[in-house]
Amino acid sequence: MMKKLIAGNWKMNGNLVANELLIKGLLAGLLQPGCQVAVCVPSLYLAQIHSLLSGTAIDLGAQDVSQHEIGAYTGEIAGSMLKELGVRYAIVGHSERRQYHGETDVVVATKAQRALANGITPIVCVGESLAEREAGKTEEVVKRQLAAVIHANGHCISEVVVAYEPVWAIGTGRSATSEQAQHVHSVLRAQLRAASEHADRIKLLYGGSMNAANAKDLLAQPDIDGGLIGGAALKVQDFLTIIAAAS
Repeated sequence: MMKKLIAGNWKMNGNLVANELLIKGLLAGLLQPGCQVAVCVPSLYLAQIHSLLSGTAIDLGAQDVSQHEIGAYTGEIAGSMLKELGVRYAIVGHSERRQYHGETDVVVATKAQRALANGITPIVCVGESLAEREAGKTEEVVKRQLAAVIHANGHCISEVVVAYEPVWAIGTGRSATSEQAQHVHSVLRAQLRAASEHADRIKLLYGGSMNAANAKDLLAQPDIDGGLIGGAALKVQDFLTIIAAAS
């Protein structure tokens, strides 16, 4: 049976002191988790967190990766640089990157490609806005976003992680019901099965305000293989509760 993955996305939060307290708190309560665990931290803190996580059961993740290999791209961070810092996962295509930085489906697909080329597992985010959901376009939107990644990565698609994050549920305190989330996950699973014979080993995470209260129900769904956790990942006990629900 495939182990679930719980990945925390710290977003633009943290400082040197708070980071250390958070990681030490997680490690003290984690013991031997029955699922995979990762924290995706601001790039400035990758070296610090890499040092704190060395030899532990928690993997290190980045929140982005450049679509370029190397060169004159001020402010960008190449996949090879992330690899040197022990990064195992990189979030690509988060709705905040799509919305605030204008990332297109093609850019997201290329970033996934660059991560894979450097031995890093991309956590590819897909999801619809409230307007798109209300217009009945949820399936159309998420399938279009995932299709770009499948097209660009071909046979390597079985090496990615996909996170469904309904934009209307991110940071709002609202969450899709377990039934709503499962439906979209089943659509994504079917799309992946059409593209790869190894689709059933691709982890599908739910990323729309999963928290300590709703994690158990969401994670019980047949096509939800874990969570991409925002605010709750910054609270030791809440994150540990979610990990326990996935174990």
